[in-house]
Amino acid sequence: MVTKEEIIAKAKAAILDFDEDVAAEVAQEALDAKIDPVELIQDGFTAAMTEVGDQFEAGTLFLPHVIAASEAMSAGVAVLTPELERLGSETASKGKVVIGTIEGDIHSIGKDIVATMLKIAGFKVIDLGRDVKIKDYVEKAKEIGADVVASSALMTTTMVSQIQIEEQLKEAGIRDSLKTMVGGAPVTQDWATKIGADLYGENATDVVAKLNALF
Repeated sequence: MVTKEEIIAKAKAAILDFDEDVAAEVAQEALDAKIDPVELIQDGFTAAMTEVGDQFEAGTLFLPHVIAASEAMSAGVAVLTPELERLGSETASKGKVVIGTIEGDIHSIGKDIVATMLKIAGFKVIDLGRDVKIKDYVEKAKEIGADVVASSALMTTTMVSQIQIEEQLKEAGIRDSLKTMVGGAPVTQDWATKIGADLYGENATDVVAKLNALF
């Protein structure tokens, strides 16, 4: 009998090996073994992604590795999603969050983790992906009546576009009906305050805590 710890370790290894097939297999194995999918994501997939992020920062892994790890995690999470949605539907939805990595920026590791953690916490998350045009945030927010528009920027050259989100939401006449949140490696609380964003998310745990407090 495979233990929960072994399955979680296997999930972590699948991400560190950039193996989409194994990540999906482990996710199914966890469901069959009645392991909490939230636990598998947090202690397996997310823990591995954090390690990948640290190695990327240290210069021992490079962008293709980060993307490959992210895709492996996505493959695993895709298998878990129906169960997560079932669990999520049992708790009242807390709010609708439109999230994406800003135009010109293809880094999505942190954003992917945040989106997953918010789904687990009971939020309805519309993930626009990476390299998202400003107008796409605005249009999607308008279309679904979003409560939060969250953007991630991983470079100083792209974080300036977060100002445009504030401007275009105002132009669309919906800025007052929702909250905006910014995050990403170069982004700070000072930057959020400067551009008029409502919230700054330092990491996935911080984002969930702040949005839980809000709703």
